[in-house]
Amino acid sequence: MIVATAGHIDHGKTLLVKTLTGVNTDRLPEEKARGISIDLGFAYWPLESGAVIGFVDVPGHERFIRNMLAGVCGIDFALLVVAADDGVMPQTVEHLHILELLGISRGIAVITKIDRVAAERVEAVRAEVTALLAPTRLAGIPLLAVSAVTGDGVGELKDKLAAAAGAYAARAAEGQHFRFAIDRAFTIAGSGTVVTGTVFNGAVATGDRLVISPKGTPVRVRGIQMRGLPAERAQAGQRCALNLTGTDLETVARGDWLLHEAIHAPAQRIDARVTVLGSEKQPLEHWTPLHLHLATADVTARISIPKEGAIAPGASAIAQLVLAKPVSALNGDRLILRDQSARRTLGGGVVLDPFARPLRRVTSARLAELDALEQGSPEAALAAMLKHVERGVDLARFERMFNLKPERAASLYTAAGVIALGKEGRTGITRNYREGLREQTLAALRDFHRAQPQAVGMEAAALRKQLAPQLPAEAFQSLIRELADERKLEIASNVVRLPGHDATSNPEDQRLWQLVLPALQAAGFATPPVAELAAALKLKEAALKDFLHRKSRSGEVMRVPPDRFYPRATLATLAATAHALARANPNGFTAAQYRDATGTGRGLAIEILEFLDTLAITQRIGDARKARKDFVPILGAAEPARAPAKAAGK
Repeated sequence: MIVATAGHIDHGKTLLVKTLTGVNTDRLPEEKARGISIDLGFAYWPLESGAVIGFVDVPGHERFIRNMLAGVCGIDFALLVVAADDGVMPQTVEHLHILELLGISRGIAVITKIDRVAAERVEAVRAEVTALLAPTRLAGIPLLAVSAVTGDGVGELKDKLAAAAGAYAARAAEGQHFRFAIDRAFTIAGSGTVVTGTVFNGAVATGDRLVISPKGTPVRVRGIQMRGLPAERAQAGQRCALNLTGTDLETVARGDWLLHEAIHAPAQRIDARVTVLGSEKQPLEHWTPLHLHLATADVTARISIPKEGAIAPGASAIAQLVLAKPVSALNGDRLILRDQSARRTLGGGVVLDPFARPLRRVTSARLAELDALEQGSPEAALAAMLKHVERGVDLARFERMFNLKPERAASLYTAAGVIALGKEGRTGITRNYREGLREQTLAALRDFHRAQPQAVGMEAAALRKQLAPQLPAEAFQSLIRELADERKLEIASNVVRLPGHDATSNPEDQRLWQLVLPALQAAGFATPPVAELAAALKLKEAALKDFLHRKSRSGEVMRVPPDRFYPRATLATLAATAHALARANPNGFTAAQYRDATGTGRGLAIEILEFLDTLAITQRIGDARKARKDFVPILGAAEPARAPAKAAGK
């Protein structure tokens, strides 16, 4: 369990930690000389039960709030310290506000220095602290009076802390990638770079390869220390020191994260639920400059509030934080907002979308997505997104946002009934939505064919626009490819039609096809340009060209630029010839060899080869070509009677 002190300067936080642990957390010479904490201090208290309580002693001076914020990130428990002689002071209030904004709900309030005042004063301060805590998450926590000098009340405090540690449930380390907030970085002679901090998620072992984020520097964990002793492993909820290779003090500092490369995705826009402190006198206005504190990082930013325009004191709203430099964040991370001069805490919030797009206006679809992301758990967020987000769920983005390892993500998707669409299965939809969209697709094609019987089919883009405009194009293509594989529809040149539909089935087109097809077949590999074919058949060139273009959309013929149309079977035979040449010539075959094998002229041979290149059936490498893809799935099988018996040799 990690415990952080909180409270005003000189209220006895450091002495209290020393009394509990025997460790003086003031480590800097300036701290010892001035008698105040400037930076973070750390101490550990091993319990008889085997549990260990780690203490983070934070500075109480208003000038060092930045350091205090770095210390309270990732804690489990708070010690709110109030000196009996002073009572509640400005930094007492500000520290409590910060604890509240960070969602800390477990702690003990401690009235210190009771040896300096009368009992009546202690009771007055007790009433003051109780009233201060009443409207917060820490209302009702134990409130103890102690003296670090005489020892009064220290035993009871130790008992309460030990009981809290006994009830502490360790954070789960499984199912999430490692993430570690760096609060110190330094060099040890003979060891190199060392960083200290709190493990937020996952676990780390010696030898692990990680990334310093947001910089993206790859490093390896050479060694681990916990409580000053070597360790092989550290996990979520623990403080540790990591000895790193691959970096130096110029590339790592407080504010950085050490994490698994899968979640390294720094961004400069964060969508968050932002709450303004009720003690503020003015609303937080749109585009106000401020300081954002997230974990141990402190960056300047502006707040965008396009819908409300401002957030009133005590209120909350969805807002976007536009940062001066990238930070790494995940859904659910807590943040603190301070004014431009970093002298006053304005409010805080919870990260919803750590990879936000520019928020010029808040659409209903975006609000639905952000509402889903505010559910608090990946299970609840996924269920809400599947229900309300029309474009489906970007699964890769979702996994990164919630720090899900593949096995946990797969289990989550199975439980939620997610169907993955897209080239790499990266868009998630529900089974019901998928089945409904399949039925709608087939119904839309039936309606289209009835309305426009002479049209070859419907453009896939137009079909998507009609049925699922928010769904990514790749996901919709995946769905219609499924239907094509099941022979429930056909796709040709990105035109979709039902099986058996023939746009040229009218008597006039049938008569024309009976005239044109034999001519194309008789021409063999040397199909003439449209103008020559029209002249030979005594047809108008424009009419023939329109007809052949319609036939090309149905896939029965294909156009070889600039202006020749081949039956698909003929092109398959031409492709087979190219593949035969490639097999006979491992270093590649030339256009001249292809010309000789097909009996075409050099110019036509080059046109055909360039067409095959566009289909990725062949690939040009210098002056030669090699086979690239199997032509059968693209063009069908070659005509047996026309298939090349042999190819020209080397």
